[in-house]
Amino acid sequence: MNSQERGRKRGVGQLAAGVVAVVLVPVALAFGAGSSADQGASAARRSRPASGKLSAGGATLTLPDPVKPAFTPGRARPLAHRSHVSFWSPVRIATQARSKPSLHAAVVARLRTRTPEGTTNLVTVLGRREIPGGGVWAKVRLPVLPNGATGWVPRSALGGYGSVPTHLYVDLDRLTVELERKGQTVFNAPIGAGTASAPTPTGEFYIRNKLTSYRSPMYGPVAFGTSARSTTLTDWPAGGFIGIHGTDQPELLPGYVSHGCIRLENSDILRLARIMPVGTPVTIR
Repeated sequence: MNSQERGRKRGVGQLAAGVVAVVLVPVALAFGAGSSADQGASAARRSRPASGKLSAGGATLTLPDPVKPAFTPGRARPLAHRSHVSFWSPVRIATQARSKPSLHAAVVARLRTRTPEGTTNLVTVLGRREIPGGGVWAKVRLPVLPNGATGWVPRSALGGYGSVPTHLYVDLDRLTVELERKGQTVFNAPIGAGTASAPTPTGEFYIRNKLTSYRSPMYGPVAFGTSARSTTLTDWPAGGFIGIHGTDQPELLPGYVSHGCIRLENSDILRLARIMPVGTPVTIR
């Protein structure tokens, strides 16, 4: 081997060593000497100057700017006051309501998934309890006689919770109805109520559905179905549920003129329909 060939080989060897050195520097920066990637990254952050350049082993590397966080949590705030919020839930699976949160307790009612009018059946949710070894149960208001009945159903039989900030108050002495939203009155109107022989029941109820397009003008343009039931007309179709609806005889209002339903003038029921959601609690007194 002549001197020129030996010189070329020494040059190639030096070049290869230089390439290896350049490759090893970033590897050492990324992983450290026998350390984990996290430890190497932490060391790189500690040695990084303000200019964004990092020097190690005689080599200078330019690092990218840090990524700005996509989300910054805000200041913690207390939950809003919920004294005027009520909860309801659709019946997802036909079930039995029981006197206690137990499959061994007495059955007080049977709940279907649909109402007699063909709408989704709803219940007001009054509470919740988890029973060790017995699952989660919900206490609900029931659309059955006696009026005001409550019971416990498996939470798995219900759908998701809905919430409403409204409450409807019916005053049978003054023959008026008022809707409150978050404790403030937003609607009031005169009404017609049940006669002495077919009185409007009193107690705590809820709006189960909202119906339109009646063929009979006596119901007006909108009718709300409630969980209240007549105690005298139990043989009526669907079991005598009490409705809140319009009328084709507004001259009779206010007065005790119905079979238990609550009648409003058509203009008033249309106003109420715009601001009262299904699931709203109803107090009749």
